[in-house]
Amino acid sequence: MKDYDVIVLGGGAAGLMCAIAAGQRGRRVLVLESSNKIGKKILMSGGGRCNFTNLHCDPSYFVSANPKFCISALSRYTQWDFIALVEKHGIAYHEKTLGQLFCDESSKDILAMLVAECEDENVSILTDCDIADVTHDARYTVACSYGEVTGESLVIATGGLSIPKMGATDFGYRLAKQFGLNVLETRAGLVPFTFTGALQTLSERLSGISVHATLSTANTSFTEGILFTHRGLSGPAALQLSSYWEPGSEIRMNLLPEQFAEALLLKAKASQPAARVRTVLNTLPRALVLEFERLWWPASAEKPLAELSDQTLRNIAERLRGWPIRPAATEGYRTAEVTLGGVDTDELSSQTLECKRQPGLYCIGEVVDVTGHLGGFNFQWAWASGQAAGRVV
Repeated sequence: MKDYDVIVLGGGAAGLMCAIAAGQRGRRVLVLESSNKIGKKILMSGGGRCNFTNLHCDPSYFVSANPKFCISALSRYTQWDFIALVEKHGIAYHEKTLGQLFCDESSKDILAMLVAECEDENVSILTDCDIADVTHDARYTVACSYGEVTGESLVIATGGLSIPKMGATDFGYRLAKQFGLNVLETRAGLVPFTFTGALQTLSERLSGISVHATLSTANTSFTEGILFTHRGLSGPAALQLSSYWEPGSEIRMNLLPEQFAEALLLKAKASQPAARVRTVLNTLPRALVLEFERLWWPASAEKPLAELSDQTLRNIAERLRGWPIRPAATEGYRTAEVTLGGVDTDELSSQTLECKRQPGLYCIGEVVDVTGHLGGFNFQWAWASGQAAGRVV
């Protein structure tokens, strides 16, 4: 049996950051990773370039049953702190859109940086580690593929359920429950919508077409790109909205978010009376407009604007700015970028991420009920929550 000060379960973004912070305090740290390599999600993120943080990171970009919980950790390890670490290692990066920061070269640069920091602090890392049992009696004992190890502190950084083909499991949630913690219901977040019936048939015909649009639920909206797929709807706006969508509820799509559709059509009627509606809508993909003609205004499609009443044009405009859609579901954990829900934040200290009723046990990263928007926010939560725990474990 080998003794450590800190045992971190999970070699992802949060776990590695926690290990680094603890190592910097002189703590003897062991990271146990179940898969064959650490940082798999880091490597695949951002199309292989890792969207490692966001310039505009603040608590409003996070979803949780307690929206205030993330404030403490995010304020004590900010995006600027992580950017400083990236710059210290000479990693070139750029802003893509909306404050999203990506590596110029490869996600491998971020992982190599974290590994180098771990090596500097003598952090031990074991991969391909199956954990058979975890117990607590003065110290935490972990029975795993490498035998038994003990630690004064145990950190659950095992991630969520998203992308099971990369090794995601519910182990962290089960372990939290074993120690009496409440775990909120989980579901897939930042995930494409799926359609059925006529809506799916329409989406199949439009598969591959993207457009700038606003997608909305009753209380939330996102204006970004959307992408029609053979199964439904993807793209940044769809992924963002999926984290707020309640199964069975309706969403609305505004295809002209930067224009007043009604004014556009009525003005065109006065200035281009011989034009068709499709001509006026030339900023939208033609295939999309033709499908909507068949769906919404088939009797008006071939008529010049001069022959259409103002009310007809208003009706068309209403569809363009508020197409009601009822998704059948989402694609689920298979393609989800994150997991909503998880360990109840009421169980944890917002300062340290330590469990209030189980001293020495910490939960960080995606396993906790804190989920960021698309665009580097979930990585920032991983860095910040890892630091919060690593400074005290």
